[in-house]
Amino acid sequence: MAASASSAPRSGVREPEQASRDDSASERESSRPPQRLGLIPAPELPERIAAGLAEELPTLLARHTDDRHAWRVECVTDPLIGADGTGAELIQQAARLKREHGWDYALCITDLPLFRDGRLVVAEASEACGVAVISQPALGASPLHDRLREATLHLINEMHHGSDPDDRERQQAHVDRSRRTRRAHGIRNASARQLMGSRLAEWLTPIRRITPDDQAGDEKRPQARETDQPEIDVRFVSAAPLRGHLRLLAGMVRANRPWTIVPAFRRIVAVAFATGAYGLIFPTLWRLSAAYEGYRFVLLMVAAITAMVIWLILDHGLWEPQRYTGSPHLTRLYNLTTLLTLLLGVGCYYAILFALFLVAVILFVPASLLEATVESSISWWNFPALAWLATSVATVAGALGSSLESDETIRGATYGYRQQLRQRKVKARQQQAQEEGHQGSDRDGEETTGTEENRGRGSEAPEEERGGGEDAGRRRDRRETQGGE
Repeated sequence: MAASASSAPRSGVREPEQASRDDSASERESSRPPQRLGLIPAPELPERIAAGLAEELPTLLARHTDDRHAWRVECVTDPLIGADGTGAELIQQAARLKREHGWDYALCITDLPLFRDGRLVVAEASEACGVAVISQPALGASPLHDRLREATLHLINEMHHGSDPDDRERQQAHVDRSRRTRRAHGIRNASARQLMGSRLAEWLTPIRRITPDDQAGDEKRPQARETDQPEIDVRFVSAAPLRGHLRLLAGMVRANRPWTIVPAFRRIVAVAFATGAYGLIFPTLWRLSAAYEGYRFVLLMVAAITAMVIWLILDHGLWEPQRYTGSPHLTRLYNLTTLLTLLLGVGCYYAILFALFLVAVILFVPASLLEATVESSISWWNFPALAWLATSVATVAGALGSSLESDETIRGATYGYRQQLRQRKVKARQQQAQEEGHQGSDRDGEETTGTEENRGRGSEAPEEERGGGEDAGRRRDRRETQGGE
């Protein structure tokens, strides 16, 4: 009884103390001056990642950037961010949104590949504007969330504390003191000069940090010569161009979501499976599957997938013509991205067809009948071989069946937001050029017709003049004759 009596007052005292601590914590939170960060992602994949970051960043910024402020993070999706421009235009657009919303800092997450002076740009920041830009495809395919979180924290640190060597030294000391806390929050980056922590991809495709002081001579601060360009204080570029481009392609293909092709190919899968199932009725496929060597199956599979990819590109106009785009280099990148996206999507489609045919062959083809048809002993390999051959034949039929799908369905399944936007612009430019060509040909026809009419009038005029001259000559002769008489 005494124990229970003595515990009651203690529990009664603890609850007000806990409430007072919570109240004091909330008072300290409200007393700290706020810092507002705006995340400006492009639609689709950057938007989904930014929505998750907006929930984590207030705590991470308070612990790893500046705990004297209460951080507020807002996420505003802007479809015009990087619609068809450069990194400088991105910063200008983000700075405009920053002023409109009253943010202290703005971070733009674009799905555009960015290049500056021929180098692939991963991220850059301007302290004067309080704006930073991250190119999502330049970070690769995975893990995007972790890389974007670390890159965001680092860029905010660069803008908040400064990018010069002394500022970085002070930040490095702070990072060293909070190493354990950073590791607990899943932040691998242990350097105040690196954009992200070291992973396997960062070892293979290193990222180099560049500041205006790193550039000398004519290359020093190239933006300063252009009054309309913002001043970039720090830039992170790929130090291995070839491997950096491969990583960029992986990120661009990830943004296109090649796995969404399969649901859009429902009709194509139905046509292909019906064609292959009908072919399985005849013994020709059975005999061929027993006679083929392994390399023939591989060659037939490659030929079938290639044929379907080429047919999709040609039939639905998925290839960007360079003459209607502003940058041949970007056009080649996007065309290669389209090709890789289709290869991955059609590869998934082929695997699904193979699984369907394998189940059908195992269930409906008796081993004794197969052995009697091929006139030789069979093994377990004959069943997947028959399914493999039927899949390749059906894939060719599926390529022709892809014409049943509309262009919008195929493009929506193949392209992400950015490439769909580019395709609409390319189509508009192409249509405008064709209309201008038709108008020019009509004007040329009118001018040709007018010229021929003028030529006709000109040929008739001399005849009249010649006729008039002969009549005048006869009249003069008659007058002279009359005068003589």
